[in-house]
Amino acid sequence: MSSTSVFPQALLDSFEQSPDTPAFEHGSRVVTRGEALELIARFTSGLRAAGLRAGQGVAIATGVTPEGFAVQTAAQVLGCRVVGVRPGLTPAQLAVIVGRDIDALLVDESAETPELLTAAESVKVLRVGPELLGENEKPVAQGRLEDIAVVTFTSGSTGTPKGVALGYQALTEHWAWQPARWRAHTTELASGYRRYLLFGTLTSLVIMEHLGLCLLSGGTAVIPVGLPVFPQVIEELKISASLVTVPRLYQVLDVLREESVDVSSWQVLVVAGSPVAPHRLAEAFERIGTAVRQAYGQTELGVLTWLSAEDVRQWPETLGSVGRAGTDVEIEVRDDAGQPVPAGAVGEIWARTPYQLSGYWRDEKQTAEVLRDGWIRTLDLGHLDERGFLYLTGRAREVVIVNAIIHYIGPIERVLASHPDVDQAYVVGAPDEHTGEASHAFIVPMDGREVEFDALRAMVVGELGAAAVPATFTAITSVPVAPGGKPDKRALLSLPSAD
Repeated sequence: MSSTSVFPQALLDSFEQSPDTPAFEHGSRVVTRGEALELIARFTSGLRAAGLRAGQGVAIATGVTPEGFAVQTAAQVLGCRVVGVRPGLTPAQLAVIVGRDIDALLVDESAETPELLTAAESVKVLRVGPELLGENEKPVAQGRLEDIAVVTFTSGSTGTPKGVALGYQALTEHWAWQPARWRAHTTELASGYRRYLLFGTLTSLVIMEHLGLCLLSGGTAVIPVGLPVFPQVIEELKISASLVTVPRLYQVLDVLREESVDVSSWQVLVVAGSPVAPHRLAEAFERIGTAVRQAYGQTELGVLTWLSAEDVRQWPETLGSVGRAGTDVEIEVRDDAGQPVPAGAVGEIWARTPYQLSGYWRDEKQTAEVLRDGWIRTLDLGHLDERGFLYLTGRAREVVIVNAIIHYIGPIERVLASHPDVDQAYVVGAPDEHTGEASHAFIVPMDGREVEFDALRAMVVGELGAAAVPATFTAITSVPVAPGGKPDKRALLSLPSAD
């Protein structure tokens, strides 16, 4: 592999080959590929002049803008380790993400907060704007394959955010970012990304991999003005491709039941983050059509499986699956001893891809728990059928996935139980029409005491962030016990909620 092919060189070459084609559209502003390439080039020069070099850690906090994308790409042209700083982090989480192993913080006006600057007090702060633009020198990717290219931190609901580290080797071989490796399925998928709806945060590896499909196939990333309203934004901006969570899909279906919205421009609607209820997926195929594709994956591995309307047409029983393995993906279902089980048998799902994580940043213990002989333990349970379709049946870890974000139940319970009026605290996840899943808290108060649920909510916000707050709180006198003597947390869901 030559040095010029290292990520993100394929993107730079693609932009150079079609400079007049729009890369980004934001309201009336259109940024061509040539203009985007110039932004990347000038930010690369500016970052180099600021002293940044390959292997250094760069935290980036920007809005979803062409400049935000360009400065992130520029840092990777230099071979830096890019650490995304997503919105909504607590001061404690910011201290972990920005205050350790970081040489510079790149921030724009939309993301700059006092809490962020406090966390970055020991690092160089560079503001993304005209003052950071240097000479327009042709950018050439300088990343070293053995170095880490990007660290994406999880929700932090374990108490300390966990950094998923992907190397330049992984991104150079990535299914979305390396068109030389595209197979028929990826090429066909990318053809639908003429107008990709780009919103949310550039710190998301999932959002970014679909942006790669768009830009490398000649499409335009369309950034909505303000928060997009679904499905109306599809009609208004003539969107051809978008990525949505399960709750947003449900919202779209609810609207389409009552209103006439033209979504015929949709060619690709990828639904990810958590499994779609089979009856709702069937409704999506009926109301939206073959554009709908369910995807299952993890930040650590990228997209693992795909399920299309054509799959379900041929094999109706696969409606309850999450599809079959994608490009360069290997999946095995294994027993407790780590041995593969036959088709139909339930076990833990293991997977490997050329673009999987190198490990968790500065966390050898967590890395050793999931990374074994080149394979990744997903910690999800399921089975494969004879055709290779994967069915999810549960989890080997106590988590709840709310709005496509994983929250670990244990830390939430510990925060709640630390309140002086709380004797015991239990948190249980359950399906939710609005958020995919939701967590529900059940509290056993200390004898004779009343618990203020608002105080508990405030504690969770302060320790783990607002997104980790349970949807409901219920006071109980005791917890049901399972036959084995352990708390029967699932039985708690049958109790009437007091919240």
